[in-house]
Amino acid sequence: MIRDLLARAGLVLTAALTATLALAGPAAAHGADAPDGTDYRTEVTEVTPARPGLSVRAVEAGARLELTNTDDRDVEVLGYSGEPYLRVGPDGVYENVRSPATYLNRTIAGDTRLPAEVDPAAAPQWRRVDDSSTARWHDQRALWRESGPPPQVRAAPDREHRVRDWVVPLRAGAEPMEIRGTLDWVPPPDAYAWWVVTTLGLLAVGALGLLPAGSVPGGRALAGLGGLLVLGGLAAVTFTVGRELDAGARGPGGLLTGLLGGQVWALLTGLGAIAAGVFALARRPAADFALALAGACLALFAGVANAAVFARGVAPVPWSGTAARILVAAVLIAGAGATAAGALRLHATSRHPTPTPAPTPDSPAHP
Repeated sequence: MIRDLLARAGLVLTAALTATLALAGPAAAHGADAPDGTDYRTEVTEVTPARPGLSVRAVEAGARLELTNTDDRDVEVLGYSGEPYLRVGPDGVYENVRSPATYLNRTIAGDTRLPAEVDPAAAPQWRRVDDSSTARWHDQRALWRESGPPPQVRAAPDREHRVRDWVVPLRAGAEPMEIRGTLDWVPPPDAYAWWVVTTLGLLAVGALGLLPAGSVPGGRALAGLGGLLVLGGLAAVTFTVGRELDAGARGPGGLLTGLLGGQVWALLTGLGAIAAGVFALARRPAADFALALAGACLALFAGVANAAVFARGVAPVPWSGTAARILVAAVLIAGAGATAAGALRLHATSRHPTPTPAPTPDSPAHP
């Protein structure tokens, strides 16, 4: 029976990995090349002059700028040569196919090949790309694109530094406008320390699986593992929702669309871990198997997939980097720890199965 359960677990994990690879294209299209973390903090400080219905913010850990214009007049974002690049207004979002920025801003590296028809001095040729009032784009003026850090960072990498103030020009009709912001270096954390704490935590949780499953301490350990897995699942769901909010999701509908389009596996494994934890708290049959399988999925899809925050100063969530690292550590500790504990309990059960009482002479015969 144990071998059958382990075989099923392997099939489930294989199917999940296959589906993840199959969905990698759509997920990447949703989040583009949004980073899992960075050491450069991009912030929008003001839009001058301010006007009703116009707002700008940095999203995706600062990788993109997001402009929303709900006014009845169009606003144009100007490209690197001062040419019209984007137009956002009541009719939707348009890009100028003659602007170099239209192609350079498609990736965070700015390495898209420019087509022959590009000419920033030519009259704009607009192409509609979205029917909403919001545009998101990479902007090289708000990013650090060099391979190495700035000189002041190389001199003192353990301190926060202002890299530069940046400006993105706008135009509303004939009125010039500007988006102003800052780009700062944020020292990365000590990733080694976070991994040591996480490893010690998951080993401590996994050690609960050494307690005999049929004993009173073993029963309490099962309930404790269930509670920890519920907490790990909640941490995974919280982090996943935070990633979508940081990516620019607005309202329940936008959040749900983003979760299903770009973070579906992290969300599902978080919810699955909560369900498995409740299952273990109730001490239901096959709870050990549920702990091992749900914990492995949680650690893989919601923990390891987000572990880059251990080595980056700015996390892709709307909270502090420390809060993000605590959430990911909780996911890894609960997920990997529950996997180890569940596997140990399953192994002990397979080696020492509960004996079946022998029939007594007075026992009724069974066919």
